[in-house]
Amino acid sequence: MSAEIGSEEWLGSVMAEFGCQTGTIHRSADGEWLELQASIGVPEALMPVISRIPFGKGIAGAAAASREPVELCNLQQDLGGVAKEGARQTKVSGSLAVPVFSADGGRVLGTLGIGKVEPYEFSGAEKGVLASHAVELGSHWESGH
Repeated sequence: MSAEIGSEEWLGSVMAEFGCQTGTIHRSADGEWLELQASIGVPEALMPVISRIPFGKGIAGAAAASREPVELCNLQQDLGGVAKEGARQTKVSGSLAVPVFSADGGRVLGTLGIGKVEPYEFSGAEKGVLASHAVELGSHWESGH
């Protein structure tokens, strides 16, 4: 990818690879909060809600806290105890967030999330590809960007 890693352009190319309509990049400086770095397709009304997310809350926060991919196949019907009620405002159904780790795997640096408007279950291979993009993002951040 030629776009600056972590930019909205880069996020858009990741979303296109998966046929997604929404995407977010969150970064954590303290291991407790995720700060929004880039977003595409998220309604303006939700920006205050997703701009700062505590670990353990929402899809991105759950991915950061669990250190595992978090997926909701149909966000419009099942919040699964993970997503907040306001998440339905995105009009996204299938969503996936993966943690971004430090090179040594010791710290969660942030999350990378994507979503589709239709209900969708991401395959193990797709989760692996998104996780590889998260590795690229983490390496970029650790190199001082």
